[in-house]
Amino acid sequence: MLPKERIIAALEHREGDRVPIGEIGADWDIVERALGHPTFYRSKWKEWVAEWEGRRDEVVKSYQRDIPELARIFDWDFVVVPLVPARRERYTKPEMLGEYTWRDERGRVWQYAPEAGGQPMLVEGPPMEAKDIVVPERVEIDESRLEAIVHVVKELGGTHFVFGRAPDGTFPWAETVGMEEYLIRMATDPEFTTKTIAAALKASVAWIDAISDAGVDGILVGTDYCDNVGPLMGPRLFRQYVLPAFRETAKTVHAKDKYLVKHTDGNTWSILDDFVAAGVEGWQGIQPRIGMDLKLLKEKYAGTLCFFGGVNCETLTLGTPADVEEEVKYAIQSAARKGGLVLTSGNTLQVGTKWENYRAMRASASEYGRYPIRA
Repeated sequence: MLPKERIIAALEHREGDRVPIGEIGADWDIVERALGHPTFYRSKWKEWVAEWEGRRDEVVKSYQRDIPELARIFDWDFVVVPLVPARRERYTKPEMLGEYTWRDERGRVWQYAPEAGGQPMLVEGPPMEAKDIVVPERVEIDESRLEAIVHVVKELGGTHFVFGRAPDGTFPWAETVGMEEYLIRMATDPEFTTKTIAAALKASVAWIDAISDAGVDGILVGTDYCDNVGPLMGPRLFRQYVLPAFRETAKTVHAKDKYLVKHTDGNTWSILDDFVAAGVEGWQGIQPRIGMDLKLLKEKYAGTLCFFGGVNCETLTLGTPADVEEEVKYAIQSAARKGGLVLTSGNTLQVGTKWENYRAMRASASEYGRYPIRA
């Protein structure tokens, strides 16, 4: 089977020739080890500095070159391609407030922790009230941001399943006032919450349409909703504010005849029924170590939700190849029959992922993931 056919079979709860594999992202250290050359792809600080210095085209070319190369080296069946920075006439450096802390053009203060290698956190924003939020009648699409998606579809689209990563318009804390303040506003300021989600959803829908028209097979949206206990805003506020926007997201994706996969890690048990009811085909971000057990998940959602996961990120960074092999075996034995499983890490191949552990994950998938699954 072609890689694309394997992913479609899994999403439609059919058995292909083997359990498909892939990742929604891989950070620069393991990428550079695999490629044998430097990359801007998910290089975080290096990428942002390059953009500030006006080397945006170098960043885009790296994404265009390195994502297909990774898919071939790692034998991935799918890839996820994000929007890239827009082409601009002028690039300016932000106001640096510290070594890894800066204020952007909108007055927002961001902080990055290089030792963790994650995403920057919004730590301070300008004052923002409901009256400051404008829901646009029409969203302008900057075609330059689609350059990596268009290129990867052209290079891999005939063989591999290509997801375009669209802005997630359902929980816009990063675009507004930061996580802590946004959660407070959800509980205390319904007008602000409603307007900010409406504005973010309007942009998300426009980008989903544009990305779909670029020829992808599916859309992935990825704002986290949960921590290790449950939804950050609680199930009630999730259903009041976030879920209607998520339903609209699914409706938009399906109107374009594409598949929708939602990334959110954490303890999602209390909202998975809502995912299924909204019409999402797949869920990525599964953390077995906090109770998101694939055996239990498969028992409840067989035939209705495709799982992208199986191996804890902590096992890939801190464990041994034998530990990884056991998790792969368990995932396949628990969730692969009758389709519905794509083997991935619990999030992304994060900074610190051991080369020998990811090699073990791929080898174990090949050994144990052939259909029909052996008992």
